[in-house]
Amino acid sequence: MTDEAPVIGVLALQGDVREHLAALAAAGAVARPVRRPEELAGVDGLVLPGGESTTISKLAVLFGVMEPLRARVRAGMPVYGTCAGLIMLAEKILDPRAGQETVGGIDMIVRRNAFGRQNESFEAAVEVKGLAGGPVEGVFIRAPWVESVGAGVEVLAEYDGHIVAVRQGNALATSFHPELTGDHRVHALFTDMVRTSRAPESL
Repeated sequence: MTDEAPVIGVLALQGDVREHLAALAAAGAVARPVRRPEELAGVDGLVLPGGESTTISKLAVLFGVMEPLRARVRAGMPVYGTCAGLIMLAEKILDPRAGQETVGGIDMIVRRNAFGRQNESFEAAVEVKGLAGGPVEGVFIRAPWVESVGAGVEVLAEYDGHIVAVRQGNALATSFHPELTGDHRVHALFTDMVRTSRAPESL
């Protein structure tokens, strides 16, 4: 496994991009904003941030990154989605907005705004499977939840009986926003996933 810091992009079309860039840098990655296909081609992994999933989807199409992004995710590029980013990684959205598209990558069905509107946002301690050091502080802002998952998806966390963190292969997603807490363990987990994915095959 190479010791060189992985280059991880943050899709910088809308949402809390700056916070993710800071969290990735703190987790040992080289972090870059990504808006265009040529910038996407230069990263080892990508974060899809929180924001407004319909807006991000439409801008991704407008900026010409949706199809290259789908192709790279299908080819195994590590990707991590928070909140709206989780919605973007779903194979299916319940009650999608008109014109809303997803990247796909995780065999799950998600419900938008499932935990309520903006004024019902909250924080809660969430136990994340495989993450040492106790629960993370989950910041839920108009958060979705995962309604159901396919057989290949590992459920990493639940809150109040609902799935809020999942992983399938090189794709990771959380309903909550770890980038807003100063706790960089989830970003460190993703950075390790990216490092592992770019390690040369053992001889």
